[in-house]
Amino acid sequence: MNSQPNITPEATSRWKAILKRAWPTIRILLSLALLWKATSGIDWHALFTSEFKLQPKWFLAAGIAIILAFICGGLRWGFLMRTVGFQGSLKDYVALYFAGGLINQGLPSTLGGDSYRAITASHLNKGGQFSESKELDEELHHAVDLEHAPPKLRLSFSMVLVDRLLGLAGNNLLGGIGLILGGATLAAWGVILGYAVTAVMIFSGLVIALILAWTPSRNLLQKGLDRLQMSNALPGIKFAFSWPMNIAQASFAIGIHFLTILALGFCLKAYGADAPIEGLMIGLPALSLLLMLPISISGWGLREATLSSVLALWGVNPSLTVLASMSYGALTVFCVLPGAYYLLKRK
Repeated sequence: MNSQPNITPEATSRWKAILKRAWPTIRILLSLALLWKATSGIDWHALFTSEFKLQPKWFLAAGIAIILAFICGGLRWGFLMRTVGFQGSLKDYVALYFAGGLINQGLPSTLGGDSYRAITASHLNKGGQFSESKELDEELHHAVDLEHAPPKLRLSFSMVLVDRLLGLAGNNLLGGIGLILGGATLAAWGVILGYAVTAVMIFSGLVIALILAWTPSRNLLQKGLDRLQMSNALPGIKFAFSWPMNIAQASFAIGIHFLTILALGFCLKAYGADAPIEGLMIGLPALSLLLMLPISISGWGLREATLSSVLALWGVNPSLTVLASMSYGALTVFCVLPGAYYLLKRK
């Protein structure tokens, strides 16, 4: 006789539903555990009775850098949307980008904010108003099945994906450059890894540009997009990855991520700590890749634990790194608060 219990599809579905409901709570607990781990080694009394001087002016500089990074990201996404035929203004796309960023600060992954701006932008008209309010509310409050979604919504999601891919490319290129400059401090193979990452990213960009430039492959891509009911997505893809626009897009993406690096560096300076730029160029891009794993809430805990360990290799006080990282996270939340305007406007 078979002593193993029979697992029915209904039982499996039930456990999946329970895990789905419990996962946000699990992520909160993981974030708290990581944050506790990062702060547990800090002697707060010794730290605050030491001679370090808080310099608030650097928090202002960090806030400006974060806001500029969000504005630049919103402009890039706005140009992508307008290239494929959406008619919202760049100002509205930047505002939606802030709204998506605000949602991301309260959710365990970036999916919520990206979905919000993709869905909302698909209903945005020239006047900055939302059309088809009933359909918009339904799409925002129910899981979107892209397989059966309207072509306009699919197109909007595709441009959010392209925007994210450009961001990932900029992140990886900046991390590769950081490893080339300072990878020897990280490990003996750090510089080699930096050259490898940079070479892979450049090669990938050239391959995509070649596909878009060669007529047979471009036509094949268009047929695939037609089958997915995203016929108008090709102009946006070309705007992002075709030669020589891909050079400008890569440089712009690197610039956006460099602004976030400056913001963290300014937060460190506010506490009297200095981190070498190559250390920040390694730490933050690596952290961005880790944040793709849904194990924390907006990076809290994971950010502090990762950065304190990485920057310690350059002699940065881990306690000050944790404080600077927490300040960076709090400043990010504060800087995306203007996005609340769009969230309230739709109400």
